[in-house]
Amino acid sequence: MKRLPSIDLSLVLSLATVLGMAMATIGKWPLNDALGVLELPGLVLVYAAGGLPTAWRALAALWRERVLDIDLLMIVAAIAAAIVGAPFEGAVLLTLFSISTTLEDRALGRARRAIEALMALRPETALRKTPGGAIEEIAASALAIGDVVVLRPGARVPTDGVIVAGRGGIDEANITGESMPVSKEVGAQVFEATVNLDGIMDMAVTRTVGDSTIARMIRLVTEAQAARAPSERFSEWFGQRYTIAVLAGAAVAFAIFYILGRDWEIALYRAATLLVAASPCAIVISVPAAILSALSAAARGGVLFKGGGALETLATVDTFAFDKTGTLTTGRAEVTGMVALNGDEDGFLSLLAGIEAHSEHHLAAAVRREAAARGLDAANVVDVTARPGIGIEGVDARGPVWAGNAYLVEEMNASIEHPALQALADGANTVVYLGRGATVLGAVSVADEARASSASALAALRDSGVRRIVMMTGDRQPVALRIGRELGIEPDEILAGMLPQDKVREVGELAATGKIAFVGDGVNDAAALARADVGIAMGAAGSEVALQAADVALLSEDMERLADAHRLSRRASRIIRQNLTFAIGAMVVLVFGGLFLDLPLPLAVIGHEGGTVLVVLNGLRLLSDPIRQPKASVAG
Repeated sequence: MKRLPSIDLSLVLSLATVLGMAMATIGKWPLNDALGVLELPGLVLVYAAGGLPTAWRALAALWRERVLDIDLLMIVAAIAAAIVGAPFEGAVLLTLFSISTTLEDRALGRARRAIEALMALRPETALRKTPGGAIEEIAASALAIGDVVVLRPGARVPTDGVIVAGRGGIDEANITGESMPVSKEVGAQVFEATVNLDGIMDMAVTRTVGDSTIARMIRLVTEAQAARAPSERFSEWFGQRYTIAVLAGAAVAFAIFYILGRDWEIALYRAATLLVAASPCAIVISVPAAILSALSAAARGGVLFKGGGALETLATVDTFAFDKTGTLTTGRAEVTGMVALNGDEDGFLSLLAGIEAHSEHHLAAAVRREAAARGLDAANVVDVTARPGIGIEGVDARGPVWAGNAYLVEEMNASIEHPALQALADGANTVVYLGRGATVLGAVSVADEARASSASALAALRDSGVRRIVMMTGDRQPVALRIGRELGIEPDEILAGMLPQDKVREVGELAATGKIAFVGDGVNDAAALARADVGIAMGAAGSEVALQAADVALLSEDMERLADAHRLSRRASRIIRQNLTFAIGAMVVLVFGGLFLDLPLPLAVIGHEGGTVLVVLNGLRLLSDPIRQPKASVAG
């Protein structure tokens, strides 16, 4: 049975209010005497459909939260107008306020629909292989870690997993924003809701639906929209206290007008006009309209902000510090040279691949690929311990073994004075040493290339007014300088030989001179990400550490998304300032007119509600300025 569409009650009430206002208008100025009877029913309908819900919201806020809000100002003004014999003006107020509220709710709903869009991407079913080899269709939510799922062409991936058989192209635009399909083969990671374009593949489930990339994105967007930016918190704080001031001011104005000789009806009418003119609706709504729109625009482009606070802070950042490997560079390193001091390159590389098999570092992956290309099996190394920033240690059949950079060599009291090792070290490539105790067994040199998008992204940041761009790396100075030259980074802004604790210290020193953002891979750089004013995790899809440590997560590895996010944050900041300036200015003009120029209540209503709608629409302009949109993905 087809489900009936849900009824939007606020829209129905607004339409009823408009109908009542039309009836009252026709009855007040009838084309013939018979139509005059419509005025009273029309006014009753307006006050019922537009006034009762407003009064209910105002009383609920007063009773539950002890808050005097804008709804209370509107209902008091409408009742005051009716008391002094101007129910039509009160009806105009309620009608425009009802329309304005509905427009605001529906407009901001566009910004909040990011969660619904993410939910819609999730497939409901999956094709699971049974132990006997048969294929059964089950609910995606029933998948467990280790289940093997068949991915057919055109199907969406039901949850996160790893390819265990087959190969094909996956459209990841919905998750990372990448416009081009990504080739996947055995061992490659795939994400929920991405689309298999061709080929039949088997995927082993690595995360349940409740913990998948999409699920974590939904949680992030939910938390981001719930978190208040500093300007939002201020506008809410201001709105509540200002409402009390307006009510008190209206009472004082009534007393003054009455003392000055006005009839009590006129004094009350002027006080009601002041209530409307001084209402802070536009001020209160102007900030969240812009913040929510910017957050949604960024999320559609694969950039997740953990709340409006991160968005606002990014707009003030004037220094960007970058980790090198995997951030400014591709992280797809290749072995370019090798020295085995005993002359047995295959045995040396097999042992190095064995210990690096336990590491997720980009350099370790390069070593493993080189061993696989030579047809070598990795040696069996156990009891492996990572040494963040310097290397890794383990034990093989002959005893303890280690692999790492020059810092680990020094810690092991080993020597790299051998001419062949010096020749590797003198090159502009990264060097990984392998040794036992105080003896170095050999080394490999590994080269990593700058991302194609890095240079243009850094140029865009400079053009936007970023004062300093700093690169930090644990690599040696020659390697860092080579990458820095390619990207146009000044030599004195390149910091090489940095351990994780060094990056944290340097970020702290940079933060003392201005707002700083640190961009890293979110794994080795978690401490530096947390120390910066804004931590930005690069290529964070599928990385729990990145999503937890950073304030902003770039789901793809496209550096230009970072420049776009910075530009979007600055534009959002400008629009917030525009909205607040306009809202405050309009309110001052209306209050002045209400106090000194006998501003009619209907004009105060039109000015107030019109200004509120304008600031909302101005904020919604950010929805049309997203992070670079990927091309549409293929439907599953």
